[in-house]
Amino acid sequence: MKRVSLGEFEEIVLLTVMLLEGNAYGVTIMHQIIEQTGRSVRLNQVHASLQRLEDKGMIKSKMSAPTNERGGRRKRLFTITFYGQKTLEEIQAVRANLWGMISGLKNS
Repeated sequence: MKRVSLGEFEEIVLLTVMLLEGNAYGVTIMHQIIEQTGRSVRLNQVHASLQRLEDKGMIKSKMSAPTNERGGRRKRLFTITFYGQKTLEEIQAVRANLWGMISGLKNS
């Protein structure tokens, strides 16, 4: 699969899906992003990003069993794919390399 670039918010959503390990659905993702970044985030932004990430093959989703807390409705749960994990690792490596180069310039 060809590597696809991610926008900053998509990267944050993808990292959050990975962090939530099987309990990632729209609302939990939104709350975690707000808590971790201090950003103002709307649920529709999260859903749009989740759809793009799923279209790119970086996450997959399945429907949960109905829950009482949601009046018997099911949740769409998201998990990261191998491709999504590899993409995040590549992004992390590129950033670490660039930060290392910057640090090297400061120490010169």
